[in-house]
Amino acid sequence: MVLQYTHQTSWKIVVNFDYITEEGKMLFMKKATKKEIGQIHQLFIDNYSDAVTELEYKNAYELVVAVALSAQCTDKRVNLITPALFLTYPNPHALAEANINDVKALINSCSFFNNKAKNIIAMAKRVVEIYDGEIPMNEKELITLGGVGQKTANVVMIEYTGANLMAVDTHVFRVSHRLGLSDDKTAIKTEATLVKKFKNNLHALHQGMVLFGRYICTAKNPKCAECFLTEFCKTKESFKV
Repeated sequence: MVLQYTHQTSWKIVVNFDYITEEGKMLFMKKATKKEIGQIHQLFIDNYSDAVTELEYKNAYELVVAVALSAQCTDKRVNLITPALFLTYPNPHALAEANINDVKALINSCSFFNNKAKNIIAMAKRVVEIYDGEIPMNEKELITLGGVGQKTANVVMIEYTGANLMAVDTHVFRVSHRLGLSDDKTAIKTEATLVKKFKNNLHALHQGMVLFGRYICTAKNPKCAECFLTEFCKTKESFKV
């Protein structure tokens, strides 16, 4: 808290908090030191060097669709949906010609299925028209596809090519804040902070942070007894992006 002088009045109180949670709680959080960041980096690599996505796919087309469907939806749910979807539409050419109502019927147990059906069809049409049916493996080109933003593009490239990129979902956001790695308020800013602090092995760190957040550092009732990072934990507060 600081006092700031103004010409219009006299003094006003300016309050600076490291993070204000979704519930309105104000947290003063200690940030991870440079030494701690290096230790956290190594521990994630040691525990998750071979980690991969839990989404099931056979090729780049299926991966892009699966990642797009996974937004605000569990990987488990997406894996239940995609077998029938890919059986009916096995490639971008088939999906580009799909009737939107038929696609909706196949993915209607997925969150926001109306928009997602529209987006994956639009994605397929652009892939066919612009990229001759081949999924581009370039971030700038990927984000021109329907339903593919920066996070989706990065996840696809991390998984499919092992690119040295970071992507921040709800798990990565929560973990990075609990460990004092970031106090950013958005996923994009958190991504930039993690890239700056970690620099290398970002693909493994992303995969590891997702799995760590999904199974150990959960939003509610985190499994602290199973955690290998307890000495670096700053709070059990549940952060949502």
